[in-house]
Amino acid sequence: MTATHRPYFWIEPGGAKSPAGWQPLSDHNYWEAKSRAPQWQSFLGSAPSWADDLHRVGRAVFAADKHSRRDASFDRWTRHMRLSIPVTAYERWQSVRPLLTSLLRTMTADQWDVEFREADLATNVPFTFDPDSRAGEVALFSGGLDSLSWAGQRASFRTSEELLLVSFGEQNFGHLQDSVYDGIYQRRARPVRRITLSQNVRIQDKGQGDPDPERTTRSRGFLYATTAVRAAAAEGAPFAHIPENGQLSINPPLTPARAAACSTRSVHPWTLHLLNRLIAAVADGPVVHLQNPLAHLTKRQVCHSALDAGLTPADLAATLSCGTPPKHRPHGSGLANCGHCYPCLVRRAGLLGMDCTPYDYDPWDPSLSWDQAEHWHALLSWLAASYSLRDLIADTPLPPDTDTQATLAVIKRGREELSELREIEGKA
Repeated sequence: MTATHRPYFWIEPGGAKSPAGWQPLSDHNYWEAKSRAPQWQSFLGSAPSWADDLHRVGRAVFAADKHSRRDASFDRWTRHMRLSIPVTAYERWQSVRPLLTSLLRTMTADQWDVEFREADLATNVPFTFDPDSRAGEVALFSGGLDSLSWAGQRASFRTSEELLLVSFGEQNFGHLQDSVYDGIYQRRARPVRRITLSQNVRIQDKGQGDPDPERTTRSRGFLYATTAVRAAAAEGAPFAHIPENGQLSINPPLTPARAAACSTRSVHPWTLHLLNRLIAAVADGPVVHLQNPLAHLTKRQVCHSALDAGLTPADLAATLSCGTPPKHRPHGSGLANCGHCYPCLVRRAGLLGMDCTPYDYDPWDPSLSWDQAEHWHALLSWLAASYSLRDLIADTPLPPDTDTQATLAVIKRGREELSELREIEGKA
């Protein structure tokens, strides 16, 4: 059985209070300056109500996720989540509940019971500028290698259309994100604008026995995607780009224990397929389509594309790829990249021969304990086994229009890069 947490009740300003027995959640649970609140973002047009609804659902889901500890469940992972959210288009959201549940289950491996309630929600309408002055392109910008590469490529494209980059502040590493963005801005051949929001959720009722936030962030990709869609809808852009190399977008599990949502599925093709179906179902008017522009590139190809756009190895080394934040590393040095988690290993393979990134330690060091080299050993086992089309589709479905051979080819090229890392570094 799964652990059932207290039901959560998302509250908007001036909206209904939470009923007895429900945990209230709101934008106040996000640790953010007023300038980072969603209603104060500097869009050059007003977001349509359906996009506001979608973004509200994204923020409510992520806040509920962070309030629900996985270690309270029998398997220390699977939870039963119940959440009530106000929306303006009640009938449309009611009709997509099964689709939303399927999407959230894919991303988090939890059971979700999302309820909607009809509400007349006020919208802050910004000054509306001429459509020609709005952003023609919108992309997520994390400050990681992939987002840097894509932003560098698009910012170097000479046009009068503005590029809007959507960021979420990384706690303790905001200066790193700012530095990476400055490298893009200084080399721009077109107008570039950036907005930054918060992803830090605080527990406001610790005095009543509430635990610290859940460490995993499986629904974070849903928050990112809904934010990018809202930005694109406000600017009138037809696409929102979520750049992730093909190897990590599929993110094949290295061991059976990492199957399904035990490995993140934030930008998996099936996740984007479900997200686009959800957007099409709730949108009233022009639809924003989510795309991963790097889906058919390996990490090394992404890195070389960044160099082709005028960035330097030093720019690439300044990025953040790590899947284990410093506060979760018991013996870490506080560096941005640990060097031994799976995302860092993919990073090292991509930057092989030009990597000047400082890391905590090398996972192939024979003096390390098994726990310290856990990801390295899992990677070696995965590389020693074959990988086929059956492996590709067994873990998570692919959309019906997927070119499976092209997708498989990306994974195989990524395996070659990781094998080269093993041969050059692991046997040095």
